[in-house]
Amino acid sequence: MSVFSAYDGTELACRELGEGPPLVCLPGGPMRDSDYLGDLGGLSAHRRLIMLDLRGTGRSAVPEDPASYRCDRLVQDVEALREHLGLDRLDLLGHSAGTNLAVLYAARYPERVGSLALITPSVLAVGVTVTGDVRIRTAQLRRDEPWFPEAFAALEALVAGRPDADTFQAIAPFWYGRLDETARAHRTAEDEQRHAEAAAVFAAEGAFDPAATRAALASLASPVLVLAGEVDLNSPPPAMAELSELFPHAELVVQPGAGHFPWLDDANRFVATTQAFLR
Repeated sequence: MSVFSAYDGTELACRELGEGPPLVCLPGGPMRDSDYLGDLGGLSAHRRLIMLDLRGTGRSAVPEDPASYRCDRLVQDVEALREHLGLDRLDLLGHSAGTNLAVLYAARYPERVGSLALITPSVLAVGVTVTGDVRIRTAQLRRDEPWFPEAFAALEALVAGRPDADTFQAIAPFWYGRLDETARAHRTAEDEQRHAEAAAVFAAEGAFDPAATRAALASLASPVLVLAGEVDLNSPPPAMAELSELFPHAELVVQPGAGHFPWLDDANRFVATTQAFLR
């Protein structure tokens, strides 16, 4: 465990796993403890994973100013971590909502990014639209699963704008390519690991300027990996293909059978793909 001070004096924590070249990992949620990333399916055997707990989450302190939870303001926390590590350039890995932060960091500090791995990315920062039709078509790939009828009915209600209190729990099986005990435990832990107040601010008005971010990324010299899960409703492959086209040097990989947490669905394939890119 390592602790350092952010630009405003907030004490931030990161845990380190494994040995080798450092890889800074930004969790999603948004604003979920980095513990849910585990060791990314064994990626720590190849890289020293530096798992940042974003301010107000995990072992990091709660800031005095709640507005500092906004994604664009979190960029300076990543820069403070780079300075703390004494690195000229960062290899960055972001997952889900954390990819918004990774992308904004790359747009603001392009010269500080070595490589950029975006794992089942969110697209808020760049303004890519994921339509309900795409989510429905992606969900239908799971039609042979025993839980599909109930989960699909809930998804249809959500897409139609008719969710109820149980909708998000009902569609939870879609997040995992393999709904086993590990996946169920991973899902159960989410409520305790996610900082609700911080999550409500993360994407607040002013957090994102998609046009400006796209313009900055168009000249990014760093190599980029966009890793999509074949059956991921949050980050379906068609939207991930559109995202990858925003970078001059991007590679899109679709992991077969994977959902939103591909290191849980097939750790060996996930690690092989990610490590081959980072090497």
